[in-house]
This record gives sequence, structure tokens and C-alpha cells, in this order.
Amino acid sequence: MSNSTNVSDRKSVESKGSSVSSDVDDNKITESIPFPTDDLEPDTLATRLINSEKPRSTSISIKPVKDHRRRRSSSIISHVEPESIEDETDQQLSMNANVLWIDQRGAWLVHFLIIVILKVITTLLLKSNHYKHITEMSWTLTNTLYCCGSYIMFHMVKGSPFDLNGGCFDNLTMWEQIDHGEQFTPARKFLILFPIGLFLISTHYSRFSLMMFIFNFVVCVCIGVIPKLPWTHKLRIRVPGISGPQTIS
Repeated sequence: MSNSTNVSDRKSVESKGSSVSSDVDDNKITESIPFPTDDLEPDTLATRLINSEKPRSTSISIKPVKDHRRRRSSSIISHVEPESIEDETDQQLSMNANVLWIDQRGAWLVHFLIIVILKVITTLLLKSNHYKHITEMSWTLTNTLYCCGSYIMFHMVKGSPFDLNGGCFDNLTMWEQIDHGEQFTPARKFLILFPIGLFLISTHYSRFSLMMFIFNFVVCVCIGVIPKLPWTHKLRIRVPGISGPQTIS
């Protein structure tokens, strides 16, 4: 009889202990809330309780910074990255004084004047050196100098000397700035056909010499025509040791 009484007493003590421990745990959970709850509205209190129950992540997500103005590339041939929306808007709305003169009246006559000046200078230099084939060589030199000069002017120099556009043309060549990049406009057609016409004249006055023909053809096609074609638009060729790292704006 005494044994059964002791067993019942132990069970009652254990049940009381478990109830006390549950009360203590509830008190700890209530005390762990780090904000006062007396003056809060029911909706605000429920929202904070839900947010406090969400697991907090300690990991920090780092997104790559995309800077469209500076980029180093080790590739020899690459395309210019797309412009930002701000730069495209500035390019469309701004008056680019760097290329406005190309469509002006009389601008095309400048190219013919340059050819005449180059022809006179090369002829005088060859005569002073008592060169035999003056006509053939003078036209070949004229063709070469014009194509090289136009390539440097239209395809190598970037940006605009006029600080009126907020730097939106800093990474575009003069050829890429003409007519806002639209292909086969009258100005672009003239600048493409002019080296071809000069090549035909040089070939005619070189008396169809095979060596002169090949040389003038390579100069005309590789330097005077190909850089102006649509598939080379915004194409960059990096020559190691000569051209520096590309700066993309």
C-alpha cells in the first residue's frame, strides 16, 4: 500500500515540475522580444512578431559593378559595349559640332582640294629627286596619303574637341558620330566612294602596272573602304604594343 502511494506522489511531483518548466520557457520566450508591446496596436504587434520569427540571413550578396566607361580587354578584336540610356539620349538630342560640318555645303569639295594639294606636293618632291616614273608614283603616294590621313581622322581619333555634350561621344570615332550612326547616308556614301574613285584614277595613271595596282588596291580596300562598312561599326582592333587598353564609354 505504501509503495503505490509513493509511486503516485512521484508522478504528481513530475507533472508539477513539467508544468513549471513550461511556464518558465513561456516566460523566456516572452522576455526575448526586444521591443515593448504595451503601447502597440494589435496589427503592428502581429507584424513585428511575424518578422521576428523569420530567419535572418547573415550572407552578404555582392553584385558585380558594371561600369560602361572603363573596361580592359586583352582580346585583339572586340566590339564596343552598348551605350547607357543617358548617353544614347544625349547623343540623339545634342548638336554634335564635331561632325556637323560634314553635311554642310562645300564640305565635299574639301576632299578634292586635298587631292590637288597632295598631288602637287608629291610631284614636286619626286621631281626634285629626279625620279623617273613621276606620274605613277605621285598618284600612288596621293592615294596612300589620303587613305591613311582619312583613316586617322575618321577611325582612330575618338571623342569631340567641343566640351558641349557631357562626354557622351568620348568613346566614339568621328565616323561613328556621323548622322548618329545611321548607315548609308549621303555623307557616308560619298566618303566610301571617294577612295574608290581615287583608286581608279591611280590605277589609270600608273599605266596598269601590276605592282602599283596591287598596292593601291590593298590601300584602298583595307584602309579606305573596309573601316567604313556597317559590319565594322564600333569594332575595335587592339594592336599589342601600339594601341593601349580600350576605354569604353
